[in-house]
Amino acid sequence: MSVPALDPDLLRAFVAVAEHRSFTRAAAALNRTQSAVSMQVKRLEERLDVALFQRSTARVMLSPAGESLLGYAQRILALSDEAIGRLRDHRLEGTVRLGVMDDYGTLVLPRLLASFAAAHPRVHVEMETGLTAGMPSRLGSGYDLVLAMHPRGSNAGTFLRREQPLWVASPAHRIEALDPLPVALYPQGCLFRQWALAALEASGRRFRIAFVSHSLAAVTAIAAEGLAVTVVKAGTRPQGLRVVAERDGLPPLPEADICLHRAGTLAPAAAALADHLTAALRAAA
Repeated sequence: MSVPALDPDLLRAFVAVAEHRSFTRAAAALNRTQSAVSMQVKRLEERLDVALFQRSTARVMLSPAGESLLGYAQRILALSDEAIGRLRDHRLEGTVRLGVMDDYGTLVLPRLLASFAAAHPRVHVEMETGLTAGMPSRLGSGYDLVLAMHPRGSNAGTFLRREQPLWVASPAHRIEALDPLPVALYPQGCLFRQWALAALEASGRRFRIAFVSHSLAAVTAIAAEGLAVTVVKAGTRPQGLRVVAERDGLPPLPEADICLHRAGTLAPAAAALADHLTAALRAAA
């Protein structure tokens, strides 16, 4: 009995539909027609003899078989892209302008950028950290790539991973008993600030904004000294801070999507970095 081959072109169409939850958006991302993408997915389903999606008039969802295949497909495509990239290493050079959230720029990206630099020594990455809400609008003029945070399911950019915001505080202080509750947050424009204040107001919990900074290090240092509670991502929670749960009197917060935005036209160096970050962050998730 012959084993069906997994054609990378068919897998790429399948992954695009799975990530965008839409044949129309997948076709736009792949620069193909919707009918071509539908045909490729159908050919893959016929080759594997399984249904990969559960289709309805409202949405496109992965079937159990599709859920099983997705991780393998992403890894196969990532390995293929990595192999091609290695063969083209000697050709890659240039500067890539990257915008990213402060916590990811501090705690997550340095290691990934170091591995990228080792593989592409002639590519120079210029990274700017800060609030990313306005960065995608500057793609092309200010940035080649932007790694940004959005509300869950916003379908903005290319979805990479999901993050759960957490209330954190010093393990040596009982901030929760204070009334009003002191909070340390990023400035206006930060999604976590918006969610935190809305959740506190909805819960009826009295609070005061005790500290505001663009710096993750500054905000978490204030929390570590017992001067306030703050909100961080589960994936970048600093060591030494404890999670403050609902039982401690703080309201739950919604999940966020981490997405990669690309300028309309990317040079090969920027495209290579985009692929590297996409593969690495999805694998880590």
